[in-house]
Amino acid sequence: MEYSGGGGGATLSEMYQSARRLLLSARDGVARVERLASAPTSSSYSSAPLVGGGAPGDPAVAEEVRREVAQIQGLCAQMDRLWRSIPGKGQRDLWKRKVEQLSEEVDSLKETIDRHTLRQQKRILEAKERAELFERANGESSHVLRIFDDEAQAMQSARSSSRMLEEAYETGVAILHKYADQRDRLKSAQRKALDVLNTVGLSNSVLKLIERRHRVDKWIAYAGMIITVVVMIAFWRLTH
Repeated sequence: MEYSGGGGGATLSEMYQSARRLLLSARDGVARVERLASAPTSSSYSSAPLVGGGAPGDPAVAEEVRREVAQIQGLCAQMDRLWRSIPGKGQRDLWKRKVEQLSEEVDSLKETIDRHTLRQQKRILEAKERAELFERANGESSHVLRIFDDEAQAMQSARSSSRMLEEAYETGVAILHKYADQRDRLKSAQRKALDVLNTVGLSNSVLKLIERRHRVDKWIAYAGMIITVVVMIAFWRLTH
């Protein structure tokens, strides 16, 4: 039994057959889209804009699937009106189940293509972020190299300052040794002078004068050592 939509339109059976053919074609398109989405993605493909809302795989295939899904949904809406006008309850229930099953299948296809769309949009966004990070990393590499150069120069300057400090320390130690040797020679000369003075019988006033001179020379030596140490400490602080 055939039921027409009126006004010379297609019958319910013809609409159903057309919807089934479109459904098979849409299923095949979804399968192709899924195969393309699971295949290795080239940089040119991942960065290309997608037609029809960004479906995964081949944009043309995804767009065709969306068009077929829309056509099936339109046919289901027309068939839903037609089966309600069937007088026989048995035929009406049969066509109701067919149209509802067809609607469920096309809704499932639509959900599948929408999920692929969301996944592809996410992949495109991630690829864009990776490209931006890569470009930013390339731009910052020269800055990192300049930082390394500055660090190397700072280390070289620190090594030079350390060598200068070591040389100043060695010079100060040599000066202190020289003062110590001079003190020993002064003491030896004092003892010899005392022996000579005792031998010739000089007075105590002359001996006291010599002792005062010796104390003055000793304080001069101590002052020189202190000044040397202060200069070394000041130089070390200026270079660090």
